[in-house]
Amino acid sequence: MAKIGSGTVVTGLTLGAMAAVAALAVQAKGTEHRAAPASPPPPAAGASARPGATARPQPPALPAASGSGRRVVYSLRADRVWLVDPAKKPQVVRTFRVQPSTVDPAPGSYRVYSRTPATTGSDGRPIEHVMLFDRVPGTVVGFSAAVDNTTPKPSPGLRTGGVRGTRRDVAALWDFAPLNSRVVVVP
Repeated sequence: MAKIGSGTVVTGLTLGAMAAVAALAVQAKGTEHRAAPASPPPPAAGASARPGATARPQPPALPAASGSGRRVVYSLRADRVWLVDPAKKPQVVRTFRVQPSTVDPAPGSYRVYSRTPATTGSDGRPIEHVMLFDRVPGTVVGFSAAVDNTTPKPSPGLRTGGVRGTRRDVAALWDFAPLNSRVVVVP
């Protein structure tokens, strides 16, 4: 009987192990399409955990160059308002979209100089919670809500300064920003 050297045994075992690994790899590749689907990621904070519910998109972050301290921030580009109070956690108390007027204020820092509970807007619509913060030649600029709770685009032919929000959002703004409150307008 012939003797088998130890090198031959090791080579044989190595080849056998490699063949077994290759066979398992082929088998795994063949069953890849039958694997259980990955579980969905956990819902984001504040998102509904109900199956089939759509996640609510997160509002844009507070603009970086919006100043400091308690303030109302109005972004001309985003058509959005943030109510900011650094004493609260989180410091953005509320944020909401607005319908801009036909006249924009220049970026800068302003103060609420007039508050009127209800009146008629320059577009002839009944409005409420009017807070004026800027004067542009021939027009005053401020936040308000239409009493009928609509926020249509203003007629391009009218020169208006009313930045409109929903009644609910502007009521929160009214409560947040008394006379002399700071309004920071960013591009």
